[in-house]
Order: sequence, then structure tokens, then C-alpha cells
Amino acid sequence: MSAFEALVGIHQDKVYGLALRMTRSEADAAEITQDTFLSAYQHLKDFRGDAAFGSWVHRIAANHALMRLRHRRVAQAAEAELQGPEFTPRGTLADYPQTDWSRDAEEKALDAELGQAIRQAADRLPEGYREVFLLKDVDGLSYEQIAEVTGDSIPAIKSRLHRARLALREAIDAFYNRDNPGP
Repeated sequence: MSAFEALVGIHQDKVYGLALRMTRSEADAAEITQDTFLSAYQHLKDFRGDAAFGSWVHRIAANHALMRLRHRRVAQAAEAELQGPEFTPRGTLADYPQTDWSRDAEEKALDAELGQAIRQAADRLPEGYREVFLLKDVDGLSYEQIAEVTGDSIPAIKSRLHRARLALREAIDAFYNRDNPGP
């Protein structure tokens, strides 16, 4: 086994996990994982060793995931422009969320709804905020590691993370106050 194969074995699950969390697609995550290690292998001569290999590969994976998301958005926008709005058989807009207004939801269903609301709020975060949130609060990286991965300063990372958390807090507040809109 080559040294590179050993490094792939060590970092493959983390790269796949990051790609899956960023794209929410197993197929895209698998492709991004392959593309990441192919890029790393092709540019191994460019690895300076300033940062840990894992941080370098993490940055490559994040870049590939961001490129995939941008391409997906462009393709979806082009497709939507060509097709126009879609309707369900009941005559409602297909992408309009249908709310379940039943009052008999159990706590487990509430937890699932809250999780969905948080995921949707995280998906709506600007890419820089979402990336820092995922790296810190989901992957558990330190500020120093995130700085290595993103190339940004620690104060900038802390600022983005704070803003991401505020946006997510607002989404959670809105979720819990959806039946009580206030004054």
C-alpha cells in the first residue's frame, strides 16, 4: 500500500461526510470524494506542508462541494426557467411546502420537524457562513484548523460563525413561535 493510499484511507470518511453534509446527496458526495482525492493526487507536488494534510484535503473537498452546489443551482435555474412552475395533481404549486396543521403531533414528529427546519435554515445560509458552521459545529474543527482549511483569519471565522448561529437561532425561534406570531 502506498503512502497516498494510506492517507486516503485515513481521510476518506471525513471527506465524504463533509461532502454529504454540504450537498445532501449521496451520489454527489461520492463523486466529490473521488474528485477530491484525484485532485489531491494530481497536485500533491503543490502541497507545501504548511498545514496538515487533512486540512489541505478538507479544503479541496469543500471547494469541490461548493463548485457542485453552484453548478446545481445554475442548472436548476435554467431548468425552472424553461419549464415554468410545476403543479401537483391537487392544483397547488409543487415546490410550495404543505404544512400539516394537525394538533396531534407527537414529540418525535416535532423533533423531526425541528431538525428539518434547522437543516433548511442551514441550507439558506450564505456559503461562507454554512461552511464555517459545518466545519466548527458539525465536524468539530478548531478555529485554527478552520483557518487552515478556508484560508481566512480566525476573527473572520468567529464573525461568520456567530452570524450563522444567530440566523439558525432565528429559525429555531420562528419554528417554536410559528403558532404564536406575537404582536
